[in-house]
Amino acid sequence: MTDNFQLPEILDKLLEKQIAFACWFYPHDSRMSLLIGNASDVQVFTRFDQLNGEAGFVFAPFRITPECPVMLLKPGFFAGSATQIRELDIDKFEPISPDSLSDQSYSFQSREDYLKTIEETISSIQAGVASKVIISRQIPVERPSTSLGNMVVRLNAQTPNAFTYLVNLPFAGTWMGATPEVLLNSDGQLAETVSLAGTQPRRADSDYWWRTKDIEEQAFVSRYMLDVFFKFDIHKYTTVGPETLESGKVAHLKTSFFFPIGKVEKCLGNFIAELHPTPAVCGLPKNEAGAFIQEKEKHHRKYYAGYLGPWRLNNELRLFVNLRCMEILGKYFVLYAGGGITAKSVPEREWEETIQKAQTLLSVINPDSE
Repeated sequence: MTDNFQLPEILDKLLEKQIAFACWFYPHDSRMSLLIGNASDVQVFTRFDQLNGEAGFVFAPFRITPECPVMLLKPGFFAGSATQIRELDIDKFEPISPDSLSDQSYSFQSREDYLKTIEETISSIQAGVASKVIISRQIPVERPSTSLGNMVVRLNAQTPNAFTYLVNLPFAGTWMGATPEVLLNSDGQLAETVSLAGTQPRRADSDYWWRTKDIEEQAFVSRYMLDVFFKFDIHKYTTVGPETLESGKVAHLKTSFFFPIGKVEKCLGNFIAELHPTPAVCGLPKNEAGAFIQEKEKHHRKYYAGYLGPWRLNNELRLFVNLRCMEILGKYFVLYAGGGITAKSVPEREWEETIQKAQTLLSVINPDSE
């Protein structure tokens, strides 16, 4: 039995037994990392800054609510290679209580309703409510009988420059995704955070041009990053970009910021609480955009547009924004996708952008449809 065949079987067995776990692939890395724990290994936080001094795999929501807290899975079993994963004894772990949500808990927005929401958002922005607001929607897809373990391996193969993951946790349930957006990475000396915005379909010739709307949208995010740096006395930093990042079926504008990790090492939870959510998933000004999202979006984002990844796990800090993701229910996959709305937005284009972003997951859910 080859490693590539064995790993999906292990993941499917963990899901069948309802055991808490997180598996992930780093960008440009075909090796899977796997963290497993009992219910007692899962910590629940009601504030982002409670992560100070903790270690594990973090799965955080867009907005904390009693139903969607910050989850931290502590390492009961941790493996970073196929050899280590072979030593796993799944029967040693206790199952968690399965998520009680049913397929009937969801009502999905029609195309007409979504376009109306975008039109109202543009009018509000033109009236001065905010400079930019991210409006998202849920996309239901009938769940095939495909192995989820096989699906996440295929997803990694198709989006090698993304952080690809599959998690199963209490409160959150089961989620899968392939996100291109770094929230905060550190090698122990330098930290990196990324300003990512603007979207267009991926081109075979990689010859991209960007509309004014995309350039402005990405600039909003970059300016916000610098405001956060100022609050934490970070004045020495370097930048790379803006440049085009290809990921899955789409491309984005990206600027990377590098700064000494020592500036925030003792207050990482506070730094992340200030950084998240970035304008790339919320808007600007942050408070006004967040309030507008709560009023206008017909669904609860839950862990979409939150963040996830190793949090001081084996001294590694690699956090990613939870984009190109889906929630896995009994009969449906619920995909989440959104776009940055500005005064220059065109509703039909925004609808098409959500379809483009969904293709990253749709191409592994229904590979024969391409």
